[in-house]
Amino acid sequence: MKTKIYRVQGKFIMGNSFKPFIRELKAIGEDDIKEKIYSEFGSKHHIVRNQIHIEKIEEISAKDVVDPLIKTLTSE
Repeated sequence: MKTKIYRVQGKFIMGNSFKPFIRELKAIGEDDIKEKIYSEFGSKHHIVRNQIHIEKIEEISAKDVVDPLIKTLTSE
């Protein structure tokens, strides 16, 4: 299966307010992306899934990538 690059926008609860986020990730599909986001934010910020609100998931091309790590992974 071929991986695709996705840009994910959303917000998560930090303290008493919502903090916006934008992440670029490589994955097989949108379900895989959701699991990665929930896992990463849960691990890093110690929050549960219902405190993370994914608003938009869009597939992007390699030339639209901003994240330097993903850019490096796609150039190989």
